[in-house]
Amino acid sequence: MPFITLGLEQFVQWKYGLMGTVGFTLLTLGLKTGSSNCAGAGALILALLLVPTDS
Repeated sequence: MPFITLGLEQFVQWKYGLMGTVGFTLLTLGLKTGSSNCAGAGALILALLLVPTDS
């Protein structure tokens, strides 16, 4: 299980950079600890990274 998490985290960092890793970590920690504020912040960061830009 740790290898799957590590692989997923490396993919997120490669695709979305440091903020993707921060968002993924906050979301994971929030879900594990039951903290809705932490999970919500992580989900918000990841959602904002997925919004396309008009460039």
